[in-house]
Amino acid sequence: MDKIIFIEKLNKALKENTSTVLTSEQQEQMFNLVERLVEVNKVMNLTAITDEDGIILRHLVDSLLISEHFEPNSTLIDVGCGAGFPSLPLAIVRPDLKITALDSTEKRIRYVSETAEILGLTNVSAVAARAEEFANLPQNRENFDYATARAVASLPILCELTIPFVKVGGKLVAMKAKGANDEFEMSRSAIRQLAGANSLENTTLVEKTLCGEINGEQIAENRTVVVMNKLSSTSKRFPRKFAQIKKTPL
Repeated sequence: MDKIIFIEKLNKALKENTSTVLTSEQQEQMFNLVERLVEVNKVMNLTAITDEDGIILRHLVDSLLISEHFEPNSTLIDVGCGAGFPSLPLAIVRPDLKITALDSTEKRIRYVSETAEILGLTNVSAVAARAEEFANLPQNRENFDYATARAVASLPILCELTIPFVKVGGKLVAMKAKGANDEFEMSRSAIRQLAGANSLENTTLVEKTLCGEINGEQIAENRTVVVMNKLSSTSKRFPRKFAQIKKTPL
């Protein structure tokens, strides 16, 4: 992978889709992140997206579409972080954020933790645990300014896995690729039960288009950021066990 070409492509894609401008150090960190992702992916199933253009657009830039939704010096939990998206790109461009990367797969969390260390990211803590169990620990429950998730579950299920982490007055910033309007309608009951009726009325869907070039072809993909203001405390009945959440969404 040619570093100069990579950085040119990344900066172009960021300019087309976001207001993010990287420092030279951040450009270096992004390059090292992708190099490591590609190398480790040869022996560990981290991502199905393996071409340089696809990784830049569908992992790095896509992760940074939500960067401006967080207030300075906030705490954020990334539920189901997988290979570290959006956790790691966000940690690079928003060093003021204190990020907890959570995933139930220990080998992926080991990868995220080791990658954060290699990149010199001191604002990321990687934790291997199930979200519904981690949320019920007193030190985690309603302890984060924000929760986010990307490509984890349908919104009704995702709400129960994420909202219990968020402080009253905090926000869920959920990343959805398509069908967000339908999922939101299906989530009305969940939001009402988990965060209060006022939260339902204070939820907004921010439409975005992820555009750029992949392997010489121009693409445009729909994205929606679901931003929910949590205005009431979550009952201790939630989250339930995952089998129950999946079988009977709220």
